[in-house]
Amino acid sequence: MSALAGSPTERRRELVRQRKDKAARADGRLGELFASATRDAGVAGSRLSLVAVGGYGRSELSPHSDLDVVLLHRLDIDESSMAQLAEKIWYPVWDEGYRLDHSVRSLDGAASAADSDPRVAMGFLDARHVAGDGALTLELRSRLLTQWRRRAKERIPELASLSRDRWRLVGDLAHLVVPDLKEAKGGLRDATTLRALVASWLVDVPHAELERLRASLLDVRDALHLVSNRATDRLRPEYLDEVAAILGEESRDSLHLRVTEAGRRIAHLSDLTWRRAEHALGKPHPRAGRRPQHVVVAAGVAEQDGEIVLTATARPGRDPLLPLRAAVAAAEQDIMLSPVSAVTLARECPPMPVPWPAEARHLLTRLLAAGPALVQVWETLDQAGATDVLLPEWATVRSLAPQSAVHRHTVDRHQIQSCVEAASLVRAVSRPDLLLTAALLHDIGKGRHGDHSELGEILAWDVAGRVGYDSGDAATIAMLVRHHLLLIETATRRDLADPSTTRQVADVVRTRSRLDLLAALTEADARATGSLAWTDWRRRLLAELVHRVRVDLGPTPLIERSPRARPVPRVTGDFLLDVVHDGEVATVEFAAPDRTGLLSAVAGGLALLSLPVRRADVRTDHGIGASTWQVLGNDIDATRLREVIRLSLRGVGGSRVNHLPATRPQLAPNVFVREGASERATVLEIRAGDRPGLLYDICRILERHAVDVRSAHLDTVGPQAVDVFYVCDSRGAPLGQSDLETVLPALRSGLAEG
Repeated sequence: MSALAGSPTERRRELVRQRKDKAARADGRLGELFASATRDAGVAGSRLSLVAVGGYGRSELSPHSDLDVVLLHRLDIDESSMAQLAEKIWYPVWDEGYRLDHSVRSLDGAASAADSDPRVAMGFLDARHVAGDGALTLELRSRLLTQWRRRAKERIPELASLSRDRWRLVGDLAHLVVPDLKEAKGGLRDATTLRALVASWLVDVPHAELERLRASLLDVRDALHLVSNRATDRLRPEYLDEVAAILGEESRDSLHLRVTEAGRRIAHLSDLTWRRAEHALGKPHPRAGRRPQHVVVAAGVAEQDGEIVLTATARPGRDPLLPLRAAVAAAEQDIMLSPVSAVTLARECPPMPVPWPAEARHLLTRLLAAGPALVQVWETLDQAGATDVLLPEWATVRSLAPQSAVHRHTVDRHQIQSCVEAASLVRAVSRPDLLLTAALLHDIGKGRHGDHSELGEILAWDVAGRVGYDSGDAATIAMLVRHHLLLIETATRRDLADPSTTRQVADVVRTRSRLDLLAALTEADARATGSLAWTDWRRRLLAELVHRVRVDLGPTPLIERSPRARPVPRVTGDFLLDVVHDGEVATVEFAAPDRTGLLSAVAGGLALLSLPVRRADVRTDHGIGASTWQVLGNDIDATRLREVIRLSLRGVGGSRVNHLPATRPQLAPNVFVREGASERATVLEIRAGDRPGLLYDICRILERHAVDVRSAHLDTVGPQAVDVFYVCDSRGAPLGQSDLETVLPALRSGLAEG
């Protein structure tokens, strides 16, 4: 197939001309057949018209496109006469090789069909007169457009559901290995749908940009039809070189980039327009409840009209953490991050300090753990240029085509999808921040010369250090990136019964906690790749290998922290409380004579004031219960906190702890015993979604079962609380088996219900 002549601009003009010429030729031939058929039948032309709809109505006919035609009539014409008349038009068209999608409808019948099916209604929105009574066609257009606008409140949600079902079935145009130019999200059907949404008068889109993107995809489809010599919308690899040549693209890579960029932008416009259309229809977001129109959700960030925006008091130029706060707010509430705000953030926010502050790492983990909502928010950041500020290495993998047909997404989308999958596995690991960061970076070495795992290890070291992880955590992230294929390749290619197989894996991971991280990353990577990469057979082999390696590594008990690690202060009154502020984080020191319910009273007081606990350390010594709490907040009122805790100690107000509705995907809590971690106490580890009142609930459950907390070491890693409790029974001994059979289920069910 020879390329079109001229510059790329001239080629585009030629393809547009060919589309319009084909439509004009079809108009002329159909007009002739219509005139002949009506004349032979003796039917007055003022009572009939021939109408082009859909792509033909827009005069956008690719080489193998169908002709979508409606023979329109008034109700006073006999049906059998209409059928005979239609045959005299359709059969010659078929004989001449045209692909024809036809129907015969009365004016009322067309209105009824459009009223019952939004897809039919969308086709009629592009109705164009071809032959016959022009007034009848004009009446059809006017009637159906009025009907579309009048019934938008019912039609648009239905159309939204159809679109989202299609997206789930087909995937994203920008991230598919074999793109479907029409049906994929961000494809030609979505571009047409956006035009229909605009016709409802509820929303608007940037018309010039949308038409430019749509025309670009139409050009690609025209070239694809020429190369394949058939009607197809799937841009298969064997067609890429010839399609690129016809369009004047330098290579198949530049063609891929052209399709990807158009698909990403149309998809993003679709997401934004659908959210705004649903908001305009007064459909509340499922998590919005009855909140006001403008709600501040974080420093400098608010929700307004269903979008996350910057507040009037936000200072982007002085707040490098603002992009992450805004992104987390959007992802965790599953609403749109305003594109205007995203551009402002990318343009005005200063670079993050190096190394990143702890709160920035915490926000990044929360963002990556948000589940499916991460995809849209990350795309908004990426299109605005904010990801280049946060992670410059992302530019190399952006829109990068995968080298393996097993992958269903481009490299950048695959890494984000791996984070989505990893978010459902965070209960399996004690360090979800390391898992999610590794998921984000595991293919970051692609697009460069050399082994992507080895290059990725080097890049991961750099990123982890810049983000502020210490050398041990950075080494773990680098190991996960370097060996993210180790487990699945070993499980499927080696003899698992051979001790040397497990020994080699154990030598790489070295600890059970790192093995758990690598196993979770392996599963997330495979699930994000596609069904061929995550089969039952592969899952079983991976589970067997992980079990064998875990046995080979042996137990890794926790090291019990000494209760004397920090001196216990003297208490002169009923209790001692001190608050020290250090930037965004405050340290709360508490001490009181030890008693049942002491820990839950302090936890309840902090929860009642909605103070997020990042980390806590609890110890008991010489009859004094002391605790140190790291709490997020730079304006904690110590006097008020002291009074709330005093009331809580008296048993007043604890029931008023409010649990905010969770917005991220819900996972069951993981509660288990750390065998061999202590000779003097039973060590419980609890992994659960962080929320206000979580620690209070844990303590109350333990109290109800007469379990005494001897010491506790509490941490919050992104969205997950990882809490370790050293507990004893009422006699000061480790819990017996009967106690555990009661306490563990109570914790699991109680925290799940919370």
